[in-house]
Amino acid sequence: MPDERYKADILLVVAHPDDEGAATPYLARALDEGKRVAVVFGTHGSSGANEAGNEQAAALGAIREIEARRALAMLGITNVWFLGGTDTASQDVLESLANWDHGAVLEQLVRLVRLSRPEVILTFLPGTFVGEDHGDHQASGVLATEAFDTAGDPTVFPEQLAAPMRRLEPFLENLRPWQPKKIYYFPDATNDEMFRGKGPDYSVKDIAKSAKQPYWRLALESFRAHQTQSKNYVDSFGKLSEAEFETKAAADGWEDPQRFVLGKSLVGGSATGDIFQNIKPEAIPFVRPTVSPKPEPAELRLELAGPWSFYDDFRRAHGLTHLSHPEPPEIALQEGTTLVIPLWLRNETSTSKEITLIADLPTGWKLQSGTGKFVVGAKQVAAGRVEIELPELDDTALGKQELREVTVRAESNGQSIGAAKLRVELRKRALPQ
Repeated sequence: MPDERYKADILLVVAHPDDEGAATPYLARALDEGKRVAVVFGTHGSSGANEAGNEQAAALGAIREIEARRALAMLGITNVWFLGGTDTASQDVLESLANWDHGAVLEQLVRLVRLSRPEVILTFLPGTFVGEDHGDHQASGVLATEAFDTAGDPTVFPEQLAAPMRRLEPFLENLRPWQPKKIYYFPDATNDEMFRGKGPDYSVKDIAKSAKQPYWRLALESFRAHQTQSKNYVDSFGKLSEAEFETKAAADGWEDPQRFVLGKSLVGGSATGDIFQNIKPEAIPFVRPTVSPKPEPAELRLELAGPWSFYDDFRRAHGLTHLSHPEPPEIALQEGTTLVIPLWLRNETSTSKEITLIADLPTGWKLQSGTGKFVVGAKQVAAGRVEIELPELDDTALGKQELREVTVRAESNGQSIGAAKLRVELRKRALPQ
């Protein structure tokens, strides 16, 4: 039987301290309904500014861990773990996974799933979108999905399941496999229209039975513990009247409905039904994910590489091809920086092929490198990259810009062999690619 000290109905997996705020209104509701909640953070949040003191780096991470524990304790959540990943300031999930030491961190997360035995996992939607789209946020969603699909498999990290054969065995852990029943995602995207109807929505204005306050207010009060990251913001509420407080909170999005995307349910139910629909407090057998086959590809072709090709493979490998994702892929980048388009040139024919790359760019965008003629040997794959200098925005361009499309075309022997497209939104500030 599970140890009731650690048993969770919901396991939230996020990247940084304060990321739990993406789900705390719902967590407050779930706690009010008697659910047990545990939280895993991928990092200590040790990079970035400190608005409350002078500490930086590892010392800042130690403080942010304390802040996160205090924020969650205000809601009644005390089972909180940190995986020890390193903050990665980019939008590239592959950089974050490498920086976190992917395999080692996955082992830790599988251990925590087997220890806490959650019925439901909540996490960031793994994918690339126009938004903040932090690579660490994406990495937490990737790892949570992998843990969902492997924690019930006795052949994955079997040393966690083996019983010790002698007293004070320092290696074998005597855990049990555990298959969670559902996984839900919340997107890190500016435009969430594509996710409507893909999962349940919850009002955050309902009043908690225990605290006699709306769930959004409990979430905001919890967030105010994150002083090092948001002291100036949380202090801005300090001298407001109650009416002014609520007006500011509504303008800042705290009263917006909480929206989730259903990733998988192994117990049936509807996509938009309650998160705990059809869930019973008992173990279910391990379910191996259904792998979706790729369409038969052409022998000579161009493919978009990097995180975009990874997510295409990831969705297929984990039975998530139904998840909404933009086509063509999209990204938000800072003005005056360089857009890098990573490419695979695949030649599966029996002879060498000359391939010509051509870039079609919006007006004012400058090609730096990467086009021209390339020879790819028989049965070989070549990596390419097209680099594009992005223009500065006009000083009056403070709002969102229109997405602009970039196309890299490939030709061989006068015939098209494919095109890679990206839609790019320019911003005054954005995370590095």
